[in-house]
Amino acid sequence: MTEQSTTRRLMMQFAAPVGAVVLSVIASAFILMIAGSNPITAYGDMLKHAAKLETSVSMINRATPLYISGVAAAVGFKMNIFNIGVEGQYRMAAIFAAYVGGAVALPTVLHIGLILIVAMAVGGAWAGVAGALNTERGVNIVISTIMLNGIALGIIAWLVRSWQAEGEISVVGVGTEEIDDSGLIPNLNFIPELFGDIRSEELTGVLVIAIIIGAAYHVLLNRTVFGYDLRSSGLNPLAARAGGVPPKRMVIIAMLMSGGVGGLVGIAEIMDKGRYDPNFVGFLGFNGISVALLSRNHPAGIAVGALLWAFLDASSDILQVTGAAPKEIVDIMRGVILLTAVIGYEIVRRIRVRDEAAQAAARLAEVAA
Repeated sequence: MTEQSTTRRLMMQFAAPVGAVVLSVIASAFILMIAGSNPITAYGDMLKHAAKLETSVSMINRATPLYISGVAAAVGFKMNIFNIGVEGQYRMAAIFAAYVGGAVALPTVLHIGLILIVAMAVGGAWAGVAGALNTERGVNIVISTIMLNGIALGIIAWLVRSWQAEGEISVVGVGTEEIDDSGLIPNLNFIPELFGDIRSEELTGVLVIAIIIGAAYHVLLNRTVFGYDLRSSGLNPLAARAGGVPPKRMVIIAMLMSGGVGGLVGIAEIMDKGRYDPNFVGFLGFNGISVALLSRNHPAGIAVGALLWAFLDASSDILQVTGAAPKEIVDIMRGVILLTAVIGYEIVRRIRVRDEAAQAAARLAEVAA
């Protein structure tokens, strides 16, 4: 491959996401001007706030569960499966993991390990229901996962009252038993403290788990026979079946893996609160899907997308304080980024197909000559 073709390939790879961010900034600037706000002031407040050490730690904390959620969605996407049920999977996993974690007293390693295993098992099992419905009864996975999200929320609403800690009498205080310190992953504050003092934020130790998940996802998908079978099944199920890859088994495995990873999305919140309560963080599953789509399921790209989403969350907070712009501008930016990225990826795909066809035609002409 020539240097020119490599440069062109890299440019094509980054054109869609970078263009999406640029277009969202331009479009949002026009909207801000129409609304009577100064876009330069608003963007300046956003960047100034993000440059603070405590805000940076907060962004990483917000990005960590989003990254795990993005990887969970990406596992399904690689199999051409749209697992929209990560939202229900991580919530079900979180409440069971918190309940088990609060019910036992074990040495630190065993306690934390038990919580993680329960979360992965419950998340995988809940996703496996959708996989089994698809392979055994032909139920569309998008529809079944949407329905399972609703069922999960109903079950959780019942469980959170049934498993409430002893002595809790107010609705605000309802939740599972507190997890002992032995079951909580230590924070990583020693890292940001190298750059300065932080007071109100603690860098979540779940970041280590997210990094391990990302590395394992990359190795599994790109360096193993199973990963090749998974990707080939998603790209061309008929060819994969002809090559000896059982499609039903791959669907089940992909859903179990996606749900298992998705079950870890709520761990950061559990480790922060030490329990599951009615105010448990929501919409991480749906935002993870957006991050995976934006990054084209690449582990490094998912990290960038998760940090971008976290930056926009933090920006929404500061815009409410300064009043430089309505906080809804952040939602507009998210929508424009996602829409233009999807369109951009399709344009890039068509250009790539055209280039490959032109190269094939040129080689055929050389052979014929």
